[in-house]
Amino acid sequence: MQGFLAKWLDRLPLPLSATDRAAGYDYRLAIWQLEFSLPQIMDRPVAGRQFFEEVIRHNLDLGRPDRVQLIFPRKIIRTTPGSFRTRVLREGVHPSLHISYKRFDLKQYFKEGRGLRTEGTFHDPGDFGLNKGLENLPCLKDLGCQINRRLLEVERVSQNCGLSADSIQRVVQPTVTQDGQRAPGLNFGDPRVMALMLVLCQFASVIEGLRNRDLRGQVAALLGLPREQYSAGQASYDLRRMLRKGLLCRSLNSQRYYLTAYRWKLARLYARWEARIFRPALTAMNDPPAALPARLKHALAAVDTQFDELISQSFPARHAA
Repeated sequence: MQGFLAKWLDRLPLPLSATDRAAGYDYRLAIWQLEFSLPQIMDRPVAGRQFFEEVIRHNLDLGRPDRVQLIFPRKIIRTTPGSFRTRVLREGVHPSLHISYKRFDLKQYFKEGRGLRTEGTFHDPGDFGLNKGLENLPCLKDLGCQINRRLLEVERVSQNCGLSADSIQRVVQPTVTQDGQRAPGLNFGDPRVMALMLVLCQFASVIEGLRNRDLRGQVAALLGLPREQYSAGQASYDLRRMLRKGLLCRSLNSQRYYLTAYRWKLARLYARWEARIFRPALTAMNDPPAALPARLKHALAAVDTQFDELISQSFPARHAA
């Protein structure tokens, strides 16, 4: 590109004389806007569209300062200038997810019903400590590709939260570590356990790790209790059992706990079960019967009848008692 520019500068009339150019005054190429994209074509378009709808639903807070650091390799502090936000555009266009870091726009949309397209656009290389000179093009290319892939990695982890039955049993039931230490179970539905899982889902915990005092404040707030009612001893107990369950790890000579890749799946699974299945189901069951449509009430009654018959056939003596 520089050679192409130099070729035409030698041929076109310019206000700069040969003496001016020899003295160092000349035109230079500059990068004012640069876009890097990463398309991924889906074998099953319907599944791809479903995946993208879930991505939009579960990643609306990726633009927050405490989460945007997972995508952009820059440290965000309170005095960092610029805006950090997430936007979802739906009306009049194909749904698209936009994540902003200063003047950098990271965009994702499902193109032509088959491809997930991730686009990162530099509007000012100075946001990443680089000038607009053409010599910085390779560096910006590497940075743009890295940002695109980091976004996909965060989304992949957030979507892939399935666990085997054995893995769930090891978490729920009390176990013993290889060195003989007991690890109490983390029972699903226990308010304290659910609060712990929500703390692990926070991206501040991923970036900075956890300390005893950090855990106390966050768990107490989620439980709606004064900080004093969740003691340092209780926090130490919870950190210890999560450590022995493989959810946390601790560096040598440090009281700060860091989260393992395994804990992300487990925490997301607990949080999703509670928010998407158990809480709506319990709310529906506790509503007055009149609030349900007639066809739905009859269908639920039929399901209850079938369950009762199944239990009666499986345990006839207990049912008779």
